[in-house]
Amino acid sequence: MKISPACTKVVALLSVLGGNSVNAFSPSKTSTIHISRSSALASTTVEPTAAATEDVVTSKPLEQKSTVAAIPKFAQRWRKRTKQLATLGPASDTFEMIETLFLAGADIFRLNFSHGSQEQKLDLLRMIREVEEKYSHPIAVLGDLQGPKLRVGEFSNPNGEALEQGQLFRLDLDEALGDSTRVMLPHPEIIAASEIDHVLLVDDGKVKLTVVGKGDKDQHLDCRVDVPGKISNRKGVNTPDSVLDISPLTPKDRSDLEYMVGIGVDWIALSFVQQPSDIDEIQALITQHLPEGAFRPAVMAKIEKPSCFVGDNLENIV
Repeated sequence: MKISPACTKVVALLSVLGGNSVNAFSPSKTSTIHISRSSALASTTVEPTAAATEDVVTSKPLEQKSTVAAIPKFAQRWRKRTKQLATLGPASDTFEMIETLFLAGADIFRLNFSHGSQEQKLDLLRMIREVEEKYSHPIAVLGDLQGPKLRVGEFSNPNGEALEQGQLFRLDLDEALGDSTRVMLPHPEIIAASEIDHVLLVDDGKVKLTVVGKGDKDQHLDCRVDVPGKISNRKGVNTPDSVLDISPLTPKDRSDLEYMVGIGVDWIALSFVQQPSDIDEIQALITQHLPEGAFRPAVMAKIEKPSCFVGDNLENIV
């Protein structure tokens, strides 16, 4: 049987309009969002005429709402399984830029609570919800907690010191300004948890120290410099081999968490997760601060510590 060009158009149109729903990613949206097509697709709408027996069709534009999926090139984007996350900052804190990022494919917007005020984050969330409303498509909002900041003290030389490979360098609790042989580490929990051969990474790993000795009563750590480099005031310290006896939530994080729950973010990211009890702690705080009848945000654990892979920790964290 010969298929006329008109029938081909009808089949093509139905194949596009048939799958016209998209499951929401944002947990706060429980309904299915229905979308419509326009632009180039609008010209393919067909209606039978009196001359239908001669396979004659007449095209008429569709009356449709303005949605992001109305443009054919976006049609496939809603079917993707991998979600794209965009962090909002000073260069992207306007409605126009948020809208541009959304149209470019962003599914989730991250609000970094390490920088800026809580009020600024509320302004960003409101703009995200305006974009969400404009295009009738759910957008997830992720509030990212800062987490503990573990840093060395300060040096007498404001430019810091250059450590050489193989030299010994001490981390201690002495408040005196540091030099090329030592510096204060104002975190006794790191000294207490560190053992011989444990690694300490300074300044995002630019300097690698290995513990070779430990003072009495956990007063200091003697370290060998395995990766040389410059160390200066207030540089961060990471402890991949040690489980620290500290909470992943600082007083600032607790305040930010309460604020996030109050304004209605969809996800909360927790840094410095070491063990399942860290997740229990943040879930209890969410329960404590969650307004009655409000949506409960999900927790995203940032896996950065090897202790997460000990035993069944990872399974219990998830």
